Amino acid sequence: MDAFKEQEYDKRFDISLWKKLLQFCKPYKNKLVILGLFMIGLAGVDVIFPLMSKYAVDHFIIPQSTDGILIFGIIYFLLIAVQAVNIFFFIDIAGKIEMYLTYDIRKKGFQHLQELSFNYYDKTPVGWLMARMTSDSQRLGSFISWGIVDMVWGFSYMILISIAMLFLNWKLALITLTVVPVLVVLSMYFQKKILKVYRKVRKTNSKITGSFNEGIAGAKTTKTLVREEENLKEFQVDTSVMYRSSVKAAIFSSLYLPAVLTLGSIGTGLALWFGGEGVIMQAITYGTLVAFISYTVQFFEPLRELARVFAEFQSAQASAERIFSMIDEKPQIQDHSEVVKEFGDILQSKEENWPEIKGDISFDDVTFGYKDGEKVLENFNLDIKAGETIALVGETGSGKSTVVNLACRFYEPNSGKIKIDGVDYRRRSMLWLQSNLGYVLQTPHLFSGTIKENIAYGRLDATGEEITRAAKLVNAHKFIMKLKKGYDSEVGEGGARLSTGEKQLISFARAILANPKIFVLDEATSSVDTETEQLIQQAIHKVLENRTSFIIAHRLSTIRSADRILVVRNGKITEQGNHHQLLKEKGYYYRLYTNQFMEEQEAMLLNA
Repeated sequence: MDAFKEQEYDKRFDISLWKKLLQFCKPYKNKLVILGLFMIGLAGVDVIFPLMSKYAVDHFIIPQSTDGILIFGIIYFLLIAVQAVNIFFFIDIAGKIEMYLTYDIRKKGFQHLQELSFNYYDKTPVGWLMARMTSDSQRLGSFISWGIVDMVWGFSYMILISIAMLFLNWKLALITLTVVPVLVVLSMYFQKKILKVYRKVRKTNSKITGSFNEGIAGAKTTKTLVREEENLKEFQVDTSVMYRSSVKAAIFSSLYLPAVLTLGSIGTGLALWFGGEGVIMQAITYGTLVAFISYTVQFFEPLRELARVFAEFQSAQASAERIFSMIDEKPQIQDHSEVVKEFGDILQSKEENWPEIKGDISFDDVTFGYKDGEKVLENFNLDIKAGETIALVGETGSGKSTVVNLACRFYEPNSGKIKIDGVDYRRRSMLWLQSNLGYVLQTPHLFSGTIKENIAYGRLDATGEEITRAAKLVNAHKFIMKLKKGYDSEVGEGGARLSTGEKQLISFARAILANPKIFVLDEATSSVDTETEQLIQQAIHKVLENRTSFIIAHRLSTIRSADRILVVRNGKITEQGNHHQLLKEKGYYYRLYTNQFMEEQEAMLLNA
């Protein structure tokens, strides 16, 4: 988490950011317009009530008369009924808008995460992403819906009150409203302070979410290393920063609101002073003074609401900055517009235009280095024939996985070309290549659900027979049928209810079911027991036939039957040939194989 440097933001108000955010509101513009009309109607009725009080004082209380009071009462009741209808509809519409917007923001974020390249996940903590997809998106949806409600009502109410006050007595209205310019200056000051603190709150929140994620995912490691106390101390550092920042934000907000209340009280005091003198001098009526006092009190009520919305606005902008930093992230690997036009993109493919893939792969003078790192491959050349099984051997960091990742187009070369069937793969769709790709990892990931659902994950239209056939092909059917519910057994989160070997076999079946032309086994047997390794070995011979295959292996016994074994050291191929040819050379592969063979034999004797 500490190595990840999050972008810093310093704009007080970023109009381009809010323009992007308003794009999410377009589908609901009709609802927003209707909501605005209801809020203006609500403000309009609220403004009428003090005028009703003025009428009552001047026509019923002062003259001590009840003439016309029945009609007055009916009108008053109707106004209350209209207000009740307004409140019902605005709560209903605003609630729906909040849910829709939050859903759309999360959907857009999740969709974009599917499109981003592998390098983005290499550098970005999971907790950072989770914070944006959960709390930040919820905050934005809530602010746009309910914030708009309060803003429209507040501004409408203040404008209508100002008009009513100017209509009743323009001199007294101007005296009462002299506090507004002071309030504007005060708001500008607090805006800067509150936004700065809220940015820190949202940033720290991401770190805390990341700590949660790492703590849960690494619970077993934490317990085995007895790291609970140290982890708690590290976690407390982040939570302390969050606590101090949150308290600071609350202090600024709590200072701002009393300032607004104080100015409101000054405005009310001015109305009472000068209005009282007007009544004594008979320049205005008692009813007018009562209406003015009501208006001055009510004028600063929407100001208080706007102050609250204003504080939430700072928090919402901090959330928006972080969400759009994710949504605006450009994938490092993208298809050119001409390629998209012909073959489609990741979400909308044009499979009818896809050429059939044979499996010839060639590296032509390829140079590659991960960002901010030294070159891993330099002027690398390799030709692989369709259907050939290539095994890669070498020390950790020698470039084995890099070769495979480049061939699969998880990354692209900095220079040089990688061709598939004689064509630069950048002239083909990424989806075209990756739809013809089967990949079995060292630590396979299973998704929550049943075994059947996990095997069919890459081909949702697969029949039960096809799923069973794939499981039998990789020798997984036997253990699956021993489970209580067979193929309908739940695997648990990440496959927690299954052993590593069982997860590996299901992962193998999943890759086979997609019927890929290019197959990758990345240390697929390094984490399994000997018995499961033998099952996988048997499956490898069956499934790799007529497929271009890459095998990255730590256990050299798994690659003896490969068509070609490449020894990769420091990004270069130092030895190549089949198993017997390399043993005859008595080079690096020979030493590696004989040492490993001796260790395995020694282990077998000790076990015996």
